[in-house]
Amino acid sequence: MTATTTAPLATPHVRPTRQPSARLRAWATRAPLLPALVFMIVVTQLPFVATLVISFFDWNALYPKARHFTGIDNYQQVLTDADLRHSVWTTVLLTVAVVLVSLVLGLALALLLDRKFRGRGVVRTLLIAPFLVVPVAAALLWKHVLYNPEYGLLNGLLHYVGGPQPDWISNTPLLAVEMSLVWQWTPFMMLILLAGLQSRDQQQMEAARVDGASDWQIFRYLTLPHLRRYLELGALLGSIYIVQNFDAVFTITSGGLGTANLPYTVYQSFYQAHENGLASAAGVLVVIGSIIIATFALRVVSSLFREEVGRA
Repeated sequence: MTATTTAPLATPHVRPTRQPSARLRAWATRAPLLPALVFMIVVTQLPFVATLVISFFDWNALYPKARHFTGIDNYQQVLTDADLRHSVWTTVLLTVAVVLVSLVLGLALALLLDRKFRGRGVVRTLLIAPFLVVPVAAALLWKHVLYNPEYGLLNGLLHYVGGPQPDWISNTPLLAVEMSLVWQWTPFMMLILLAGLQSRDQQQMEAARVDGASDWQIFRYLTLPHLRRYLELGALLGSIYIVQNFDAVFTITSGGLGTANLPYTVYQSFYQAHENGLASAAGVLVVIGSIIIATFALRVVSSLFREEVGRA
């Protein structure tokens, strides 16, 4: 019997497939975002660069041929001019007052809405409504429907109880602007703080109640420390908007009676005095201040996300 041996079959050579590099995969992931990035650069960054360049020139729109490079003279004028310094101080007062009062009122409303009661959804919707009103429409509402000395609602209520009939805008102009902004921004603070209240550890709250803690003690030692990040976030986001607010000042007082803030002063310098260089310098300072506040806001948001991830 003869043994037969079978030679092994030769395996064909298979070329290994090349995997795309990490850099190529990263570019493929980011490619769909490039059109949006280009659009954002064209719409936001290029005008800012142009504004930055103009801020170094003495440039009056009525005499365009007389423009010349002045370096940082426009910035020095913004920081040393008495009217501009007053507008900066007005901006600080307006921002601090509106943000603090909105936070206190928003916290009170959030604590009320955190409780269960019939019609809570309807009440929550009604309280959010002021934040959804167009800013110019809200300012017009306060100027004509509430503040008007002849037919305004506030003087109507005072007349009903036999009170005085003040001219709100003439007597208390800055307070008039602040009240309209507080009315519009309190719902925003309420939403942020309500989200913070609903993210509390309910087991910890129940344990505190079982141990005999009062409502004030729970609020002081548990709720308030938990809301610290949310209070910071509301204050920073509110400050970003109020620092740049133009609608209420322009609509209610037209910048008169000491209510001209920095954005309104920029408007006056650009559209009324036609001082393009000076207005651009003031605008750049407003943007720098907003960026500083926004940086802190982003850090607070990042810390909130990290805390939520840690709990999960």
